[in-house]
Amino acid sequence: MPMPEFHQLVNEVKKEIQEIDPAALKKMQQSGDDFVLIDVREPDEVSRGTIPGAVAIPRGKLVLDIDTATTDKDKKLVLYCGGGSRSALAGWMLKKMGFKNVISLATGYRGWTQNQ
Repeated sequence: MPMPEFHQLVNEVKKEIQEIDPAALKKMQQSGDDFVLIDVREPDEVSRGTIPGAVAIPRGKLVLDIDTATTDKDKKLVLYCGGGSRSALAGWMLKKMGFKNVISLATGYRGWTQNQ
């Protein structure tokens, strides 16, 4: 069980980033919106399934390896994890690095699979 400080940090970070729900992500995909979808879960989680079109870069490596997905700081990036906490933290870090259009999937992969 995560410590209360983790939840407090995630709640603070979520005030500084944009979040969307699975329906909004699906609309973005269907409309051909130009964005990079990044799965920040660990490899064992990714092996159990991903959202179509996602690039897998674990959160622990994201700030080092973001250039494998894009170097364009204006590019729209949609991040997701299992439930929306790690992707929020990852998005916040990318914003600190100067990425201007970072979005977190609020319900993560679990929410995505429940809405399919």
